Amino acid sequence: MEAKEIDYKHLPQHIAIIMDGNRRWAREKNLDTKLGHKNGADNLDQLVHFANDIGLKYMTVYAFSTENWKRTKEEVGALMILLGNYLDYFSHKAGSENIKINVLGDISRIDVKLQKKIKDTIEKTKDNTGLVLNVAFNYGGRDEIVHAVRKLAQDVKEHKLETEQITEEMIGSNLYTGGQPDPDLLIRTGGELRLSNFLTWQSVYTEFYFSDKYWPDFKQDDLLEAIYEFQQRHRRFGAN
Repeated sequence: MEAKEIDYKHLPQHIAIIMDGNRRWAREKNLDTKLGHKNGADNLDQLVHFANDIGLKYMTVYAFSTENWKRTKEEVGALMILLGNYLDYFSHKAGSENIKINVLGDISRIDVKLQKKIKDTIEKTKDNTGLVLNVAFNYGGRDEIVHAVRKLAQDVKEHKLETEQITEEMIGSNLYTGGQPDPDLLIRTGGELRLSNFLTWQSVYTEFYFSDKYWPDFKQDDLLEAIYEFQQRHRRFGAN
């Protein structure tokens, strides 16, 4: 896609991605599933740097859902290792990459060493001013809403808040993405046409873009194609 087709002054502020198809990509090539996830992680790295280079402000990627614990112990272990390696990279490059890392989800179930890596990476990159990369790990959209409601319920219990004072904005601010804009564009690769419990609250007015390509094959031109398609749409937000 020619760069002139994209209006770089009006990029979507926040792009969310369901990185689907790593396992199918590996199977079709007669490769181990772990290699599918490894190639998917490598592809994410390339697209994150590209997104930062073109001036995208926020990107949220679905790396591991609350339902993914149902997969084999070997596959889950491989995904944990990939996350650890990814965090190590950004921790070491924090000063030069200028990418801010957040991890969305309940990390309490994750190995203590990996929890420490998550916290260290968040701390080391917190002052970076480029792309904000949200990695949704052990994340579920409904679980996130429950988490936010529990925090508000505790405030009510402690008489810090009246139930009548609870607003949509208050719930939104207590989500893992509190303080960030909702996604303008959500991309799902792999040919599936569903949200799969991803950003349930935040995506009510998000534009969807579905690609039949498996995630390891979704490249920079494909991201630009999705952005171009987004820029052709007229967003009404319920108005005429």
